[in-house]
Amino acid sequence: MRFRARWERLPAPERFRRLVVEAQRAGRLPSLAAAVFHAGELVWSDAVGMADLEKQEAATPDTQYAVASITKTFTAACVFQLRDEGKLELDEPLSRYLPEAVHGSPTLRRLLAHASGLQREPPGEVWETLEFPDEEELLGRLDEAEQVLAPGAAWHYSNLAYALLGHVVARVSGKPFRDCVRERLLEPLGLVRTTWGPAEPAARPYFVEPYSDAARREPELELGGKGGESGLSSTVGDLSRWGAFLADPDEAVLAPTSVDEMHALQIMAEPDWTLGWGLGVALWRRGERIFGGHTGGFPGFLSMFVYSRRDRVGAVVLTNSGNWPKLSETGLALAEAALDELPPDVDSWAPEEPPPEEMVPLLGRWWSEGDETIFSWRHGKLEARSATAPPEREPSVFEAEGEDRFRTVSGRERGELLRVVRDDSGGVSKLYWATYPFTRSPEIFGPQGRRP
Repeated sequence: MRFRARWERLPAPERFRRLVVEAQRAGRLPSLAAAVFHAGELVWSDAVGMADLEKQEAATPDTQYAVASITKTFTAACVFQLRDEGKLELDEPLSRYLPEAVHGSPTLRRLLAHASGLQREPPGEVWETLEFPDEEELLGRLDEAEQVLAPGAAWHYSNLAYALLGHVVARVSGKPFRDCVRERLLEPLGLVRTTWGPAEPAARPYFVEPYSDAARREPELELGGKGGESGLSSTVGDLSRWGAFLADPDEAVLAPTSVDEMHALQIMAEPDWTLGWGLGVALWRRGERIFGGHTGGFPGFLSMFVYSRRDRVGAVVLTNSGNWPKLSETGLALAEAALDELPPDVDSWAPEEPPPEEMVPLLGRWWSEGDETIFSWRHGKLEARSATAPPEREPSVFEAEGEDRFRTVSGRERGELLRVVRDDSGGVSKLYWATYPFTRSPEIFGPQGRRP
């Protein structure tokens, strides 16, 4: 039997606050702002500590923090919007959209997944000088950048790759990158406290001394031509709204199928399979759950937003310290606490219209050799689910593609053809799905498996 700590038995708001206060104290963070969201609603937010130590200004949930690489999720969403408009293709090389780019062979897909093999940062010692190249200099010095790995060889985080993706967005859309993000995402979603650079009230960045409790101000940076990978400032409320959108998107802003693609695993980042990467989105595995989201790190700032798409529950943590090893652990712990306290909504069952007459013979149990699959009609669609699959696993869903032909549009065998075979009387005698035969009873493969 597992005994919960006393604070784990507290009502939800106190439990969330206790987790945040303990994290702020243990991490020696000047301030820590946090939030929990559920089903598109901000259900809790709070902040502890000081946003500005010199002025003794306390942090609040409306305090802005630089969110650094969380900007990459907005870059990726803009890329997908342009893809959906037919203006670019993910599997085309970078050089198609930036012809002047040296090392232009990696595809946009690989840039999005940090699988391009490009070096981590733009040329130069930018984190020593804190002088970041403008757009012209960034593109003009690409011949100094290295292709440190072959494209697709391994996950390798690259701010340079996302800086270039920002320039792709600008080049293809015909507008400055930052304008694209503002007009296409921030304004439609009402993210009024998410801006390029800080807007008051805003936290100041600090470096906390390792061997004392003194805190020094960090410089506030201007990123020049690196806007595709960083540069946004935001609040826990706005990032909750952004996380809620990525968990359950508004089709008027970005197609849900495109957001699904963003969360499709492309490459593993950790050898123990606890962290993978989609297309612009990090994917954490915690037990049986998969969380999407992103972290951000910047001199004097660390940030994370994380969510369960299945449960539409997530959390945000923002701090004005540049050193906090427990960032990801705390963000995930707050999200898991939210899942404990905010169980998903359960819709009542209601009957639907009966399936079309021609679909009825396809429904029920079918066998492919010794594997049993159940075909059903739900929500106006033909579905298939392995008889042994756990109930939380999404079924395969089909769309009609012609007479007795269906295409798998989601789930297992996505993209594959389902073909219906009828006998002389018009009855359904067999199915072929992804070329595998399905019969009403178990049969071995091959001609010898056919019954007279």
